[in-house]
Amino acid sequence: MADKLIIVMMNSDPANPSELGAPFFQAAVAAAMEYEVEVLLTGRAGELARKGVAAELHLHEGSGRTVYDYIKEAHEAGARIKVCTPSLELWGDDLIPEIEETVGGAYLISEAMDDSTVTFTY
Repeated sequence: MADKLIIVMMNSDPANPSELGAPFFQAAVAAAMEYEVEVLLTGRAGELARKGVAAELHLHEGSGRTVYDYIKEAHEAGARIKVCTPSLELWGDDLIPEIEETVGGAYLISEAMDDSTVTFTY
């Protein structure tokens, strides 16, 4: 049985904040269940790693919680938040403190191919 969950946020677009809550919520739940959890931000979703971006996004109008609140909740539960190196080239390197590591494509491929890892993509 797998003991690690990797959530890859690549197709999630900050322009559509309603797409952004579920991956971080699931990361928080899996971490609370004591699974090893990593959330990898890449592509368009890599912009969420930049300071100020997620703090300005609400899942829906009238919500008191921001996307950044969901990121912090997942991190506090034990999920490790990482950003893919090309995202830094696109969005800059002024990152939120929850980003624990910058990784490349080879890292994601090697981790996802491990039999003890399950990968979700958003």
